[in-house]
Amino acid sequence: MQRYAWLSIAAAVATIALKGTAWWLTGSVGLLSDALESLVNLAGAMVMLIALAIAARPEDDEHPHGQTKVEYFAGGLEGLLILLAAASIAVAALPRLIEPQPLGQVPLGLAVSALAALVNLAAARILLKAGRTHRSINLEGHAQHLMTDVWTSVGVIASVVAVAGTGFLRLDPLIALVVAANIVWTGLQLLRRSAAGLMDSALPLPERAAVLEVLARHREQGIEFHALRTRQAGARSFVSVHVLVPGAWSVQQGHELAECIEHEIRGVLHGAHVITHLEPIEDPVSHRDRELDRRP
Repeated sequence: MQRYAWLSIAAAVATIALKGTAWWLTGSVGLLSDALESLVNLAGAMVMLIALAIAARPEDDEHPHGQTKVEYFAGGLEGLLILLAAASIAVAALPRLIEPQPLGQVPLGLAVSALAALVNLAAARILLKAGRTHRSINLEGHAQHLMTDVWTSVGVIASVVAVAGTGFLRLDPLIALVVAANIVWTGLQLLRRSAAGLMDSALPLPERAAVLEVLARHREQGIEFHALRTRQAGARSFVSVHVLVPGAWSVQQGHELAECIEHEIRGVLHGAHVITHLEPIEDPVSHRDRELDRRP
């Protein structure tokens, strides 16, 4: 997946150059805010490249579950960078709100900015598809950030056109502040998702429902389940469940059932790591470990 990070880096370098040129031509603080957000895109893409390289490493003695959780650290860092960019935009916009300044070569500047938006749009669509295919919060989060950047560019271009048409110069810094507020929201959402991953939150509801559907089919055969736990670490899903079977069953029967259940869960959750624990359904002790810590 690292090639997608390199694509994002190339797109960020191109858009920084284009948006910087648009700001230099027009002097618009709105276009400056757009360029600053692209600087965050570049920093985020470089962090993503490092994170994807670490996440791709195989399991070892120190990391028996792999290192895919590094993606959440990268997502959190990108969220912080987004908030920093918002603060920079506000610092640049507030003085212009007090002392407005006329804009320069608007048509040429807007054409350059529109080209930068198209570059971001193409990169965002490729990264979003790759992120959903590979179940990577890093790729998907970065793609969503790029899409936010695209809509930001559209809004800024519209505001510059309005400023040039109406002569209301304070509209330019006002739009820049709206851009700052919008990317603050994006940054906070990315921080929230990253924190949820680090806190071992359960899989999304549709995926949990798919697991429950697998278990429901076996309940019809008199099998019971409890202590179902799910979590996600980057692109990997983890599922554990206790399987209660008749105590008279042989080890071979229980093993075959467990293998079947694990296979079916992996069928609905691609790449999932599934652990089952067999227990005799008649034994009262089997019902004391529904929680994370067994009751005395």
